[in-house]
Amino acid sequence: MTQDPSDARKLVRFMLGHMLAGLVAGLVFGGALIATNIANLRTLLFASPDGWLFAILFFMGLCVTFGSLAMGVAIMLSGKRD
Repeated sequence: MTQDPSDARKLVRFMLGHMLAGLVAGLVFGGALIATNIANLRTLLFASPDGWLFAILFFMGLCVTFGSLAMGVAIMLSGKRD
């Protein structure tokens, strides 16, 4: 059984769209955590001389987590129905 190349492109576009939504959700969530100063994250970020490193690691971790979650949802939604 061969797969049509246009079907593969649609699937990749579907997955990338979900990944992008997850990345944006991670950035928004991280920004909200820092803006509201939950657990004194903003205070620690601005008080530390290496706050930029904390910010990069913090946002990268959130983007990986939320992006993976969104792609997992996309995989579960991409099943073929007969």
